[in-house]
Amino acid sequence: MTDEQKGIIENLRKAIFEYNAKLAKESATQAIEKGIDPVEAMNVMTVAIREIGDAFEKGELWLPDLVGASDAMQAASPVLEEEMKRKGLQKESLGTVVAGTVFGDIHSIGKTMVTTLLTAAGFHVEDLGVNVKAEAFIEAIQKHGADLLAMSALMTTTMAEQEKVIEALKREGIRERVKVMVGGAAVTDEFAEDIGADGFEPTAPGAVELAKKLLGRNTEERAKK
Repeated sequence: MTDEQKGIIENLRKAIFEYNAKLAKESATQAIEKGIDPVEAMNVMTVAIREIGDAFEKGELWLPDLVGASDAMQAASPVLEEEMKRKGLQKESLGTVVAGTVFGDIHSIGKTMVTTLLTAAGFHVEDLGVNVKAEAFIEAIQKHGADLLAMSALMTTTMAEQEKVIEALKREGIRERVKVMVGGAAVTDEFAEDIGADGFEPTAPGAVELAKKLLGRNTEERAKK
């Protein structure tokens, strides 16, 4: 690797730690232009996110740090993923997760915490954002071959949307092939069971362990790349 390429890789890492979405996207673009392996570039960001996630769990960093790092990675990831797709490359992962806040709900902080920590743990996450309709969840699950659906609903008035999505999965005949994890301030274990979800977890770190459990992974397993 040339000095120029090393500098680009370092800027990718720097962008995550400095929560700099602009630098992250620019560096990802430069990485492609200079022939850097997109998988290697993605791995650099994943390791950085993992370090931030670990510091968050230890109480050394705070929610704004987690959100900022996540925003930076989300700015760069599509650039690298498109190049990986073009070259037929695939990053090692613990599984593919489709995540989003359900229709009618625009709260994103809890979802962002979970998706960031899932990425740090080694999952490939397709974050659909907020106010996501059932059809959009279905489309993403089918498009990406998702192993797990993670839905958030902060308000009691939007919790019912989680059940609607599960019912939609059944109608499409794909409920059995994807695990469903739900969360949100008003959600409970009892509610999750009543709507037919596979699991509920009130904390972001706990959601990572639940995801591994639902997909049959050892709780100590970590992605190596």
